[in-house]
Amino acid sequence: MLRRELFQLAAAGTLASLAPAQTSSASKKARLRTAICAYSFRKDLASKSMSYEDLVRLAVDLNVDGLDLTVYWLDTADATLLPLRRLAYRNAVEIYSISVRTEMCKPAGAERDKEIAGLHKWVDVAEKLGAGHIRVFGGKVPPGVTTEQASQWVTEILKTGSEYSGSKGVILGLENHGGITEKADTIIKIVKAVDSPWVGINLDTGNFNRNAYQQIEQCLPYAVNSQFKVEIRPGNDDRQVHADWPKLVNMFADSGYRGYFALEYEAKEDAKVAVPRLTRELNNLVAKTRA
Repeated sequence: MLRRELFQLAAAGTLASLAPAQTSSASKKARLRTAICAYSFRKDLASKSMSYEDLVRLAVDLNVDGLDLTVYWLDTADATLLPLRRLAYRNAVEIYSISVRTEMCKPAGAERDKEIAGLHKWVDVAEKLGAGHIRVFGGKVPPGVTTEQASQWVTEILKTGSEYSGSKGVILGLENHGGITEKADTIIKIVKAVDSPWVGINLDTGNFNRNAYQQIEQCLPYAVNSQFKVEIRPGNDDRQVHADWPKLVNMFADSGYRGYFALEYEAKEDAKVAVPRLTRELNNLVAKTRA
């Protein structure tokens, strides 16, 4: 094959890799990986009885591939971030994502500018940790503001934010987290309006307040990360039941999802007891899907 043809193929592959998830996920073979979400150990991290370094070691012990680091308790000085990245690398654990708080239902002005500046800060943190993804929130719709207007504000912030995150190779995953992202239709509309290869959906399996399986299925073509919960609201009300993980894993696999399932534990049992047991369960399900 001529060198020119090789370059043409390489360029085509690069463009395909940057295409939005929704344009190609249905036609590709799934590639599933497991992870721990730091938020599962929020009490321990807040009290400093557990460190982020401990999470790296735990990932090794539980045989998961990655960590989704909720950053609420993270010191962002280089003296902390760079050794943490080194520790993860030396243990073959990928810090593939960080999860941050954002409030994007903001009109143009000082408050929006502050949100964008904060988002840029977290993109820089992600880059230093080697993370290719940031989970973000859309936020609450302000009183007197329509869903349509608030969606436009979120779209505008994500467009601006994705220009910077894309320059650093970092994807922004908008989570279905109530508020403006309460319904699949709205979150999909926002992501499509942003129209960037650097923006997708961080699909939390436990956050839809009704008809969860149907709404998850709607979002799957746009998913760039997933956080797996123990409980789900499957009906046309807000009643929670134990999530059908085999069903969920198969749904993701059938959609061609390529990415992580980050266990985000929020139930009552002690996370140090529950997370190892649930991680084994999730690992086994993913292993069966890979086979």
